[in-house]
Amino acid sequence: MGPKITVDSSTLMNKGLEVIEAHELFGVAYDRINVMVHPQSVIHSMVTFVDGATIAQLSLPDMRLPIAYAIAWPERFDVPFGAIDWRQLQHLDFEMPDRATFKCLDLAYVAGRAGGSAPAWLSAANEIAVEAFLGGRISWHQIAEVNDATLQRHDGAALRGTADVLAADATARRIARGIVETFAQSAGTVIA
Repeated sequence: MGPKITVDSSTLMNKGLEVIEAHELFGVAYDRINVMVHPQSVIHSMVTFVDGATIAQLSLPDMRLPIAYAIAWPERFDVPFGAIDWRQLQHLDFEMPDRATFKCLDLAYVAGRAGGSAPAWLSAANEIAVEAFLGGRISWHQIAEVNDATLQRHDGAALRGTADVLAADATARRIARGIVETFAQSAGTVIA
């Protein structure tokens, strides 16, 4: 994983964006999409059906498997990138996310439920916030604060096409940069 993805994992923004993706791709209502913390990182998704059965996708926490799957679709490569040694896997643990600490997760639900350009605004704000964090201009906790403050200024615009998405992204980035600058100045950091 690169620095951006690592930070998104640490803030649970990656899971929040996946919640929005699940809603958009599969039409599942937000109140039916749950995020669980799974320390072993071998269960990548689970779906519970109307009859109560749950089906899960398990593999090693290695991106080579999903990449190979995407490249080979509809076939599968016969190289076991994600094979689990079931003799070594002792248990599977699950915890509820600490939403007080990982505020980006709830922001994703808020943006997703708002719809329209709100998810694009959140994603753009997060890009700016993580960049500022990696550059030492804001703290880890301020990532969620920048995202929230930007989302609070969301203009409610609808998305009718690619140009609207790009415009929403540019507007949110501009607003997020201003918020980062305010945070950095109040901390005594000069932004170049």
